[in-house]
Amino acid sequence: MSGTSLDGIDIINVNFSYNKHWSFKILNAETIEYSTQWKSTLSQLVTMPMDQLEILDSNYSEYLASVILDFINNNSIKSIDFIASHGHTALHQPENGLTYQIGNQQLLANKLNQKVICDFRVQDVALGGQGAPLVPIGDRLLFSDYEFCLNLGGFANISYELNNERIAFDICPVNIVLNHYVSKLGLNYDDKGDIASTGNINQNLLFQLNKLNYYNEAPPKSLGLEWVDLNIFPLIDSFYLKMEDILRTFVEHIAIQISKVLIKSDTKVLVTGGGVFNEFLMNRIRNFSKSEVIIPTREIIEYKEALIFGLLGVLKDRNEVNCLKSVTGAKRDHSSGVIYTV
Repeated sequence: MSGTSLDGIDIINVNFSYNKHWSFKILNAETIEYSTQWKSTLSQLVTMPMDQLEILDSNYSEYLASVILDFINNNSIKSIDFIASHGHTALHQPENGLTYQIGNQQLLANKLNQKVICDFRVQDVALGGQGAPLVPIGDRLLFSDYEFCLNLGGFANISYELNNERIAFDICPVNIVLNHYVSKLGLNYDDKGDIASTGNINQNLLFQLNKLNYYNEAPPKSLGLEWVDLNIFPLIDSFYLKMEDILRTFVEHIAIQISKVLIKSDTKVLVTGGGVFNEFLMNRIRNFSKSEVIIPTREIIEYKEALIFGLLGVLKDRNEVNCLKSVTGAKRDHSSGVIYTV
């Protein structure tokens, strides 16, 4: 799994079991950080012409294969049913019938000499869906003890049951914006939100952010880097604020948007993703929310998405539903993904 926040490639070795309900055991887990060059390249995917993107797709697939192989060898993993790969999102424009994840090629199976199940989003978009989010099926099957599952990664996304249907959507950008600005200070992220905590809220900017049209749209809906490039960065940059004020204002924006979803009291919210480590952001979310915010083990915080894409692979391998129309807006529930064999 590689997310839009460009933290790196999350790889896990996991064992799934089914006995009336699904359970799992993570055996090994690691995040492989991107080099400066890969991080720079991946941050510019939306501007690349398609022919250049296709060349990069092959290069990234080669790179991904080498990283996975190292993980297998370093952990002496002998028994593998298959490898499930999300890849990295290059383009996500479901309204135009387009979603493109690099790192989902036959050469993965060839290089690794293993069955590979991947490219989970394309079929959903072809069926009229958003192709995202795909994690909610895992929330339903693996984390049903929680009324809400909230992930704070590049974007904040949430899933929950409503009238016996799983509802899920992207709430707002998170690390994709915060990390973009702190990178100008030579930092990968704002550690614990310390910089943001020293800033002042610009009420005019906060107002402009909160009134963006996306927040009034009904789910299913999803966000991509293209939307951030078009709507968020130009708006923030037009205010010419100090770095700490940008971060402080955007943290408040995130907390407000999340609180609009977490309006029920006496509910448990499982919170995962890198944003959990931003203590200032978590405090602001708690400040606005009526729900009980629960932070799980570090392993689940960091690897929940990789874990669930593993489950998507299992469900695809069994030809069972891994994509919910109630979540993505597709014509029907379906078993999504492509299977490559050696």
